[in-house]
Amino acid sequence: MSKTKGLIAVFTGNGKGKTTASLGLAFRALGHEHKVCIIQFIKGSWKYGELEAARHFSPLLDFHVMGRGFTWKSDDLDKDREVALEAWEFAKKTIHDNHYSLVILDELTYLPHYKMLDEKEIITVLTNKPAEQHVVITGRYASQELMELADLVTEMKEIKHPFKNGVKAQKGFEF
Repeated sequence: MSKTKGLIAVFTGNGKGKTTASLGLAFRALGHEHKVCIIQFIKGSWKYGELEAARHFSPLLDFHVMGRGFTWKSDDLDKDREVALEAWEFAKKTIHDNHYSLVILDELTYLPHYKMLDEKEIITVLTNKPAEQHVVITGRYASQELMELADLVTEMKEIKHPFKNGVKAQKGFEF
């Protein structure tokens, strides 16, 4: 006898493909006419392919780019923290309201890593999510506690990267 339940998946590690893997799950869910919400915590407002493609899946897909592109090279860490916490409040409400079969929290792992959000709060929200809802978390530095909570954990490991041979990020492949 098989059982079904809303799963928690974590895509982490230093290799590329974490967001791409989550988008593959989104595409699969959309194919079954399930509602999907993608919340991006880091990526800024630049134009990239997945955001452009998302427009074609309305009204089943809601795509929210809520970051400023903040990184360790930020020009304003206080603003980054403020924006990150606003995105987290939105994510908590989205999960709680239970309007989506799949919620993707892209690059969420960076918030506790950079001390913008206490990971205990993330664990509490995920532990109390609607039973049938799937949640995917992406980003480097996933903690042991987050990985233990998850039903599925995949670590992306970089073996080879074109950037090391001087090939810059290319439209349609990296963004």
